[in-house]
Amino acid sequence: MTVQKRRYTKEELAQRGKELYESQIRQQIEADNYGKIVAIDIETGAFEVADDTLVASDRLLERYPDAQTWFIRIGHRGVHRFGWHGLTKNV
Repeated sequence: MTVQKRRYTKEELAQRGKELYESQIRQQIEADNYGKIVAIDIETGAFEVADDTLVASDRLLERYPDAQTWFIRIGHRGVHRFGWHGLTKNV
């Protein structure tokens, strides 16, 4: 397995990924894929939609082995959640 070299800062990657998602990708996929993951190659604009990041990434890298990948969860601000969301404990 080859290790990819990052060609962009985290900030550049996020900015380009968000711009591509909002301007070109969102309107194509959002309606039928709420909650799924989109992996976007910020250099080509190519993308893959899947239920999780690993599958989306693998599909994209299969097509574009040198992809600079950014992820977003459709309909959410972040890809992953942290903490005890939605869980309560009665004491």
